[in-house]
Amino acid sequence: MAWAGVVPSVLKAEEPSGDVPVYSNNPVVAVVEDQAIYLNDLRDAQIHELMMQVYQLQKRKLIEISMKVLAEQQPQLKPAEPDPVTREDIVKFYEATAEVRSMGSLEQMEANIRQYLEGVNHEVSLKKLGQQFQGAVIQGHIQNYFQPPSDFRLVAGIGSAMRWFPKDSDSRRKVFLLEYSDFQCPFCKRVQPTLKNLRKKYASDVQFGYRHFPLPFHEEATRLAEAVECAREQDRFWEFQSLIYKNADFAKNPDLVFQLAQKAGVKDISGFEECWGTGKYKKRVQQDVQAGAKIGIRGTPTFIIGQYNPGRDTVSGEMFSGAVSEEKFISVIEKYLSQ
Repeated sequence: MAWAGVVPSVLKAEEPSGDVPVYSNNPVVAVVEDQAIYLNDLRDAQIHELMMQVYQLQKRKLIEISMKVLAEQQPQLKPAEPDPVTREDIVKFYEATAEVRSMGSLEQMEANIRQYLEGVNHEVSLKKLGQQFQGAVIQGHIQNYFQPPSDFRLVAGIGSAMRWFPKDSDSRRKVFLLEYSDFQCPFCKRVQPTLKNLRKKYASDVQFGYRHFPLPFHEEATRLAEAVECAREQDRFWEFQSLIYKNADFAKNPDLVFQLAQKAGVKDISGFEECWGTGKYKKRVQQDVQAGAKIGIRGTPTFIIGQYNPGRDTVSGEMFSGAVSEEKFISVIEKYLSQ
């Protein structure tokens, strides 16, 4: 799969007409009535994510091969082998990890612990190898032409997303972080404290938005999304949203939704009940799901972070999913703030 990252002289683009580059990591893949279709034309957010995964695997392989070839010519640069796992390491890990002890005796768990620790040591070794590779590049021992796939920018509409900061402050915000989530998704719940920290850190420069993407196998998720929209009517969206993530067991307590709505500050409970009971916001939730699916969302939580265009009400940037670390969020936000 050479398309994930290529040496400039590897891919050759055929010239259909005009000034088409001869060598490119965005080659022509087809010509339709003299109109070129390029590799990047085939990409969407999901394909780009796969391309990045392949690139990372190929990059790791490149580092291993390069350092092996270099060590044959300069033995002093031979990379160190991963540290061996000793019996003492296994015992120490077993005694320090209550979760593992609860799964069985040391004798029962020894093989699994050894496999896990060998994997950890291998990853540490690969990290050191990557540092050696970078050093060899700097010293001129290796010329690295391998490049990641070119940037892919997704343009997503903000739509009916609930904003964290007032909309009248949007004109001074450069970046938008748009979240698609499911109230019964454990990873969505896990990432909420991280998002809370980011809202404090970037209160002046970043707008945050929330759209619904209830997954079909979460029985209560769609109805909970509709309930939150009913709380939004009474300006209690975020208060109710936060309480729902903290109290997930709705199946055993049908009245919990109303209890949490009251706790969130919803004053007109009868109006809330009528709104929810009639499915007033069913269509809005469906529209969120349709909008998410259209841009390639398959699971939750999914985030789109990029440059914010308040006039067009769009965010132009990149998409990633899962319980993303705070460091990852910050690096992406800072990249777009600097542009």
